[in-house]
Amino acid sequence: MTSEPLLSEIEEQAELPVEDHSARNRLVIGLLLVSAFVVILNETIMGVAIPHLMNDLKIPASSAQWLTSAFMLTMAVVIPVTGFLLQRLNTRPVFILAMSLFSAGTLVSALAPGFPFLVVGRIVQASGTAIMMPLLMTTIMNLVPPHSRGRTMGNISIVISVAPAIGPTISGLILSTLDWRWLFLLVLPIALAALALGAAKIENVTVPSKAPLDVVSVVLSAIGFGSFVFGVSELGAPPEAGATPFDPRVMLLAGAAVIAIFVWRQIHLQKRERALLDLRTLQTKTFTIAAGMMAILMMSMFGVFILLPIYLLSVLGQTTLTTGLLLLPGGLIMGLCAPFVGRLFDRYGPARLVIPGAVLFSGVMWSLTFISTTTPVWMVLAIHIVLSIGLALMFTPLFTVSLGSLPPKLYSHGSAIIGTTQQVAGAAGTTLYVAIMTWRAGILTQGKADAATATVGGMQSAFFVGALISLAAVVASFYVRRPPSQPSQPSQPEGQPLGH
Repeated sequence: MTSEPLLSEIEEQAELPVEDHSARNRLVIGLLLVSAFVVILNETIMGVAIPHLMNDLKIPASSAQWLTSAFMLTMAVVIPVTGFLLQRLNTRPVFILAMSLFSAGTLVSALAPGFPFLVVGRIVQASGTAIMMPLLMTTIMNLVPPHSRGRTMGNISIVISVAPAIGPTISGLILSTLDWRWLFLLVLPIALAALALGAAKIENVTVPSKAPLDVVSVVLSAIGFGSFVFGVSELGAPPEAGATPFDPRVMLLAGAAVIAIFVWRQIHLQKRERALLDLRTLQTKTFTIAAGMMAILMMSMFGVFILLPIYLLSVLGQTTLTTGLLLLPGGLIMGLCAPFVGRLFDRYGPARLVIPGAVLFSGVMWSLTFISTTTPVWMVLAIHIVLSIGLALMFTPLFTVSLGSLPPKLYSHGSAIIGTTQQVAGAAGTTLYVAIMTWRAGILTQGKADAATATVGGMQSAFFVGALISLAAVVASFYVRRPPSQPSQPSQPEGQPLGH
């Protein structure tokens, strides 16, 4: 008698329609993508503005480049904490926190009375940006099935690659007619609108769980990465750039030592599931190779993006507007390629995309070592376009295979590690390129070379180092594999040679 009502209830529940969350998921991902595009855009919006800021604020290049480096360094320090936030909090409050910080930083930057306050504003901006990207990647990994992640990751590639690429163009367009403060005043209403829309529309799509925050790890992360990048940025800086009370070599070694302690602590804490960054993600070969390649790409990309505007403005004598427009086609092409590359990845896997992309990328880096004071502007445009195509071929596959190779419980840690690695590499690349350029240009100036010749010589040396590093990406590209959770197409088995 008691089993019949129970059986009837089970049958009635079985007939109820399953709730479809696809519309909700698309809305959440769409809002996160738009918001992430706005915040990531600010990573390179300072590139073209640096010469203007040097004149207006009376600061040297080695100080001005911290408007970019401090942004990326702050992200590297904050991103590890996002693993804790994404596990402990729901989607909506994390989004509101990220966009509130970004909006506040934008307001501080717009009203900054001088260089120190401008750097503070950029740091607050970066704190919001640091939370947004892991939130976006982790949400997509949880909501999108493996067989269609390539297409969705293509949209992330637009955010991560195109937004920084078109930053100089937008900056050039603004600075051609307006003061540098408008770089922030025009972004502020967009950021506030994204915050208001997201707060009203975004729903919680994840289930929070208990996650401990190891304060010692946070402190070690901040000190280690901060000291390391500071040491890199100060190496080779000329005396007139402003002496510091700290020896950059000591800071570099101290930073590396503290990072080693941070890594040791994470290995110890992860045995009790208390690590700030769970380094068991690095035991997955595919994840480690893909993350390493992305670090190389970010180092070179941000280095190139900060030197090319200086080259076009200071050496070739182009206007701010022309410089911005010359860098626009590459960014647009990268954006157009990303969804197409995502579909190709879903069908064929990473090898046919990553290997050609790495070869193109390395070829561009070597070609940049031959720039001169008489290089035609059209050649710089062509080089930038080819670089953009090479990056587009690699970003989507690398993002997809890296996180797709991990178990779901490590998604938040994987996205945090990728974000941290990218930002440290980007900050190190930016500061390293500027340091090498400044050091070499100083030597050439002492040898009675004119300013343009000395600048070009410094850039050739910086690009030569980048070209050597790019060879590692070419080698690594042959070892990128599709994760087992993403089955190959029946017509293209995983082990079949590319030529068949």
